[in-house]
Amino acid sequence: MTTIRVVAAHDVVAAAFPRPVTEADEVGLATGKAIDGAVAQWSHAASTGARPTMTAVRRWAEETLDEELRDAHHPIAPAERDRILTEVAGVLSAFRKSELYGLPRPRSRLLLVTEACGVYAQPDFWNRTDRFYEMKSYRPTPIPPAIQLQVRLFQLAFPRFEAILACFDRHHPPVTAELVPVPAPTPAEARAAVDLVAQVALASGRERVLEYIDAPIVRYTPGT
Repeated sequence: MTTIRVVAAHDVVAAAFPRPVTEADEVGLATGKAIDGAVAQWSHAASTGARPTMTAVRRWAEETLDEELRDAHHPIAPAERDRILTEVAGVLSAFRKSELYGLPRPRSRLLLVTEACGVYAQPDFWNRTDRFYEMKSYRPTPIPPAIQLQVRLFQLAFPRFEAILACFDRHHPPVTAELVPVPAPTPAEARAAVDLVAQVALASGRERVLEYIDAPIVRYTPGT
């Protein structure tokens, strides 16, 4: 049996770009999780032929927002909650009209960067053949280094797929979908990302038996 150390893509990003979480971050994280959870559930339902109403989808997001804020021990004023839910509704409406609607989320893949360690990578959506999407409910322009690293890990785990950053800027209504292609990493950029994964995984990764891992496995090959 082969024992390896594994981390998730967000662990690598957090290690590379550590930052304290502020109160504003708590609200933003809760809002993002509310949107992410609602669109994932909605798109999955649509891919199976179900047609949840917008009212139902907004209720999913509302319940997640309240739960996340409660878990963070961060109550907000009713007026702020209403404002956030209006922003969420704008994103949901734009998502329904976008090409992402109805797409599934791919299974998480394990990118083996060496024979001793790897990283789990799972973008938000894919078309199963040649394109994946990472969704943000704001407009990261220019693309920050943390998001560049996140998407780069997805690109290495999903080689030969086009990477699309799907931006739904909830802060600037009316919300529209902006699909931004992300260039493939250069060999030097890929090598730097792989070296970072190895560093983080060997320092703080969880031990797993490779033969028992229930996920598609992709081995990093320079130049792919």
